[in-house]
Amino acid sequence: MRPPQIDRSNYMNPYLAGVLLGLILLATIFISGRGLGASGAFKSLVVTTVEAVAPAHAENAPFFANYSKTHAEGGLKSWLVFEILGVLVGGFLSGLISGRMGFKNEHGPGISGRTRLIAAFSGGILFGIGSQLGRGCTSGAALSGMAVMSSAGFIAMMAIFGSGYAFAYFFRKLWI
Repeated sequence: MRPPQIDRSNYMNPYLAGVLLGLILLATIFISGRGLGASGAFKSLVVTTVEAVAPAHAENAPFFANYSKTHAEGGLKSWLVFEILGVLVGGFLSGLISGRMGFKNEHGPGISGRTRLIAAFSGGILFGIGSQLGRGCTSGAALSGMAVMSSAGFIAMMAIFGSGYAFAYFFRKLWI
């Protein structure tokens, strides 16, 4: 059974998209002095939520106390939060304009829709934990790190893609 064909006419040229991403990264470094990143926004959201729900715990836990000291302006006022909001709004508008807006659960013939959702959610959780252990997500550690010629950025990118290819080898039968 062949997978369904995707109409590529509604997608941006991937080479052009890569060049535009590079230019956005360059502009971000030039304007703010920092690269792109997503995990910092989620960390800001978690810290702000814990401070609101359990302020005593936030004051006594070293992680929350240190984070609050370095982000005196408030966690949700971090520019990374606005970056992620822009990504969400931009993705929504892109889907709406291109006619690809909708909710669907794509999966291969060897996997059920429910298993696909569980695997995607579990993978997201593991990637989020890994981004905290690695001190940054794909965009922060790898893309921004490579843009400033950091050896850690190159190592992070190799680890991300290497582990992705390794896992794909074991799970490919679910998609073919």
